[in-house]
Amino acid sequence: STMFLVGLSGGIASGKSTVVAVLRELGCAVIDADVIAREVVQPHLKAYQRIVRYFGTEILLENGEINREALGNIIFSHPEKRQLLNSITHPEIQKEMLKQILKYFVLGYRYVILDIPLLFENNRLTKFMKYTVLVYCDPPTQLSRLMKRNGLSQAEAEARITSQLPLDEKRKLASHVIDNSGDRESTRWQVLRLHARLEDSLDFLWARLAAGTVVAGLGGLVYLLLRHFIS
Repeated sequence: STMFLVGLSGGIASGKSTVVAVLRELGCAVIDADVIAREVVQPHLKAYQRIVRYFGTEILLENGEINREALGNIIFSHPEKRQLLNSITHPEIQKEMLKQILKYFVLGYRYVILDIPLLFENNRLTKFMKYTVLVYCDPPTQLSRLMKRNGLSQAEAEARITSQLPLDEKRKLASHVIDNSGDRESTRWQVLRLHARLEDSLDFLWARLAAGTVVAGLGGLVYLLLRHFIS
């Protein structure tokens, strides 16, 4: 056994950021796919240059950065352009995630949490996770929170929710569920219990032993990690 990956996901306004905050307080290793997705398209990076080449300079802000809203509007109504964008960004995102996974492996972490919003929509990713965690809340609560948080009408909020895979469907796919329908204290206790279960896993032991030999065999370790997590 080796260090393992835990996939974390949720739905719009389900409260995933609340759960991530608690995990970070506990000292967990959390890799945020959304943050990485923004970082890999910064000006002068390879993905940025390819995006501008294919989508044009009209998607840029005055400071030269990509206007995510404008780009989102384009790919929302053109599936083929969404696929093109994914083909540009996904390899760069995966490479950065691997770098961060390797860092936590070397540091001897028992497990790494990958915060991926579309984890359950993309079945290709779930096979790399030992466990998957869904941050859930009941549909009426989700609708109410989204309307209040974003200042949306009921129709606008419902349209955004229905654009995603329903939380009740994701719930069937997850190995663990954090029910965030109640108050923050209830959610916090659920996260604490989940963390304790993951920390008890014996899958951690080999990672500790391997970490001591990383400096001598870094090249081989990178190769093994790539095969383990990607192939």
